[in-house]
Amino acid sequence: MPLSGSLASADEIRAYLIGRLNLALRRPGMFGNEPALRMLPDHLLLFVEGQPEAWSEQQRAWEVCGAWSGTGVTGAFRDFVPGLSYEYGMASVYAEFAYDRGWLRPDRVLATDEYRALRERVRQWAGEDRVRADVIDEFGAPSVLFGGTNPLYGKTLGYLTEDPEQPMVSFHLWNGSTPDAGPSWPPEHEEPILLAVRFGSGAFRTAFTFTPEGERRRLELTGPVG
Repeated sequence: MPLSGSLASADEIRAYLIGRLNLALRRPGMFGNEPALRMLPDHLLLFVEGQPEAWSEQQRAWEVCGAWSGTGVTGAFRDFVPGLSYEYGMASVYAEFAYDRGWLRPDRVLATDEYRALRERVRQWAGEDRVRADVIDEFGAPSVLFGGTNPLYGKTLGYLTEDPEQPMVSFHLWNGSTPDAGPSWPPEHEEPILLAVRFGSGAFRTAFTFTPEGERRRLELTGPVG
């Protein structure tokens, strides 16, 4: 940190903003959700790295692939994973951009062979209903935990490899009550259930693989998606 009364250097400002971004990605609700995750990259690119066009280009890329809506990434998620705590799924999309830029600080990265094995079998693996413990038992601790550590609450688990050009594999987990039942405590399930696995750089809709429970919820709340 700079001495008292002195201005911070560009490197110090960059390190501070990256640190705040990593905190906001993991606990977006504590930082104001998506508006904060728009502001921090904007500050980094505009004031620190001198590349303001990179942020608008990323937003256009999200819009083209279907990951952006009138309410940002959060709105795009609402169309695909009803009932999910959208803030964590939304944060996982921003984290992918942060990893591309070299800003994300993952808790661990998977070795190349480990990541390849995950990619090759995860869609088939998600063909059965799973819970949080199943994901951890099968694939280990995540690279990034989006959400709190309390095992009762919904969250997203992200898995990364050493190569930032490879997409993050995100496991979107939900816990709560059915919409017609209203909120309840404790939540409906003993631990969060897996609704969908998401990875890939193509169209947003094709990146999702729903578990049977995720597919049931999606059809109940939104109807078939063409």
